[in-house]
Formats: sequence, structure tokens, C-alpha cells
Amino acid sequence: MREESLSGRAMVTTAGRPDWRDGKRYLWLLGAVVPLLLFAGWGLVNLTGLQLFWWLGPVFVYVVIPILDLFFGDDRSNPPEEIVAWLERDRYYRFVTYAFLPMQYIALVAGFWLMTRHGGLPVIDRLGIAVTLGSLNGIAINTAHEMGHKKEHLERWLARIALAPSGYGHFFIEHNRGHHVRVATPDDPASSRMGESFWAFWPRTVAGSLRNSWSLERRRLRRMGRRTFTLRNDVLNAWAMTVVLWAVLITLFGVGILPYLVIQAVFAFSLLEAVNYLEHYGLLRDELPNGRYERVSPRHSWNNNHIVTNLFLYQLQRHSDHHANPTRRYQALRHFEESPQLPSGYASMIVLAYFPPVWRRVMDKRVLAHYGGDITRANIHPRQRAKMLARYGAEPGGQASSSAA
Repeated sequence: MREESLSGRAMVTTAGRPDWRDGKRYLWLLGAVVPLLLFAGWGLVNLTGLQLFWWLGPVFVYVVIPILDLFFGDDRSNPPEEIVAWLERDRYYRFVTYAFLPMQYIALVAGFWLMTRHGGLPVIDRLGIAVTLGSLNGIAINTAHEMGHKKEHLERWLARIALAPSGYGHFFIEHNRGHHVRVATPDDPASSRMGESFWAFWPRTVAGSLRNSWSLERRRLRRMGRRTFTLRNDVLNAWAMTVVLWAVLITLFGVGILPYLVIQAVFAFSLLEAVNYLEHYGLLRDELPNGRYERVSPRHSWNNNHIVTNLFLYQLQRHSDHHANPTRRYQALRHFEESPQLPSGYASMIVLAYFPPVWRRVMDKRVLAHYGGDITRANIHPRQRAKMLARYGAEPGGQASSSAA
């Protein structure tokens, strides 16, 4: 027996299960098979004899996904609001994220085994494997991001395990307790500013993330009456996991893999920071009379609905709903019409971010349009502020001129 919901969008059975089906239910598994890229590359090298397939990871991220996004397009559909609670309780979706971790670690071990077997591969091939491992471990940071926001103790620990290969365990602290508080303000190292290139943003956000995570954890421990240098320090225990993991890999495969461990880690967290760069570029929350910033709203994150990238990144591109509801699971994240929209998926936009003149040509006009032509409302890079105010016709009172709008 069925009972129609008040909205008329979904039917609910008397057993409590909605008569609604997630058309992407099994497609979410695509995210969990990303680590198979290493094995696909290995197979293609053996099949074709072309060593370039060791570089399949970055080719997949920078070329294949953007092409698939272009081909399959957008999906703006939202789950009916009345079934969101049921959808979030469906444990299948969290098992999809859990499945990533064993695949991630199998690929990590296999990658270094491939580098060193039979006397070792040439340096160029080792670099290809390291960057491919960095690609999948960069995507693993997003998996950690999904799990790290949840209340379950198990998921929060699994998030740290996913972060260990990249050595970026402090992201777990700074992102949850720092970025989500300061997002879209000048105080946030993970919110890029209009006129700031990715290459200027990278050192600022990497150093700021490290500094803020340590400060946040030190203050937490002091409130508890504990010392900073203790394994109860979540920054230190996260880094300890990396040290143990890397030590095991070096013991198994030799100290010669150390440069490649570093390369894959830097590539992985740089991929994360490229995503951070484009998620809030130029967006600014208004400061209230009491000195605090307005509540985060859908207007403070760049969004995109290209279905392929969303499948591989657990709907990270629906970033506005994530900031409004950090514990909401990926399968229930919603599209908001009022959110500023990127012209393409994250994978494509990362490539643009690497080329500042192209990025600014595409994005600066969108920031300006988002603020109705008033450039003074944007989060502007301090070094570019005077130049941009003059360029876009800001008048002495602070408003942009009508011609600029």
C-alpha cells in the first residue's frame, strides 16, 4: 500500500520506504574505482608497449573527465525533500566511500612495487607512476572530506587513513574547524581572491592550512588542560600515520622511493588546493555592524552540475549545500538556482586555473556579474585592489559606476 507525499513528488509506502529511486545509485561506485587507474595504465603499457600510459592518472583527470563532462552535460535534479532523511540513512552510500580505501592502499603498494621490480623502471616511468598515484590520492582527499564531516567516529578515522598517503592529515582539522567558519572572507587561506593567481594562492593556502590547523588544535588542547605535544593532538597523530605508512613502504621497497613518495604527495594536495582555489574565487560574505560576517549562503560558493565530475567527486560541486549543511551526505546534496555557476566542471576549471590570464578572462567577469557590477563587494586580492577598482570603474563612494555594471 502506498501513500502520496504532500508535495506530490514522491510516494511513500506504508513500510516507510519511499517509492523513489536514485537513478545514479550504482553510478556512485565510479568514485571508488578511481584507484584502478594505476592498473589500467599498467595493462595498457603491457598491451601497447607505450610507456606514456604510466601517466594515465593526470590524463584521466585533465583530459578524459572534461571530455565526458562535455558529452554527458548537467544534471540539476534534486532528491525530493521529504525523502532526504531516509536517503541519508541508507548505508549503501557510505559503503561506497568506504570501498575507496582498500583500493587506494592496494594501488599505492602496487605502484611502488612496479617502480622497483626487476631492478626498477626508468626515471620517467617512475615519475609517471608517482603522478598517477598523486592523482588518485588527490581524489582520496575528497573521499576523506566526505567522511571527515560525519559524526560517526569510524568515518572520521577512515578520513585520516585516506589522508595518510598525501601527508595532508592536518586538512581534517583546518577544513572542518577553520575553513567552514571563515569561508568567503579575507581571513580564510582556502578562499581565493579575485585577481589572485593559482600560483600565488598555492603557497598562501598550503602555509595557512598548516598554520591554522596547528593553532586550532593547540587551543583545543589548552582548553582541555593538555600539552600541545601529545598524540592526542590530532595534527600530530595524523602526521604520525603518514610517517608510519611511508616507513613501511620504504622498508618494503627501499629508500630510493622517497623522492617519489614526496612527488605523489605534493601532486595530491596540490590537486586539492586547485579545487579550493576555484570553489570560492572572489566571493565575499558581507561584514555585519557587529564585526562578524553574515551567515554562509548558497551565494558564497561556485557550483556546477556536470554529472561526470559529480559522480567521481561525490557531488563536491554542489558546494553551496555542503557549506550550508556540512554533515549532509553527498547523495542528498541539492542544487540551488541562486548559487553562482562555473561554466564547466571542476576538472576543466582546474586546467584553466593553471593559466592565470585565461582563468581571469573567464572568471573575473562572472564575479563582477554575480555582484551586479559592484566590484567593491568582491573578495579582491590586496595587491590588485587599486588596479581592479580603477579598471571596473568603482567610484569614490565605493560603488561601481553604471558603465562598469
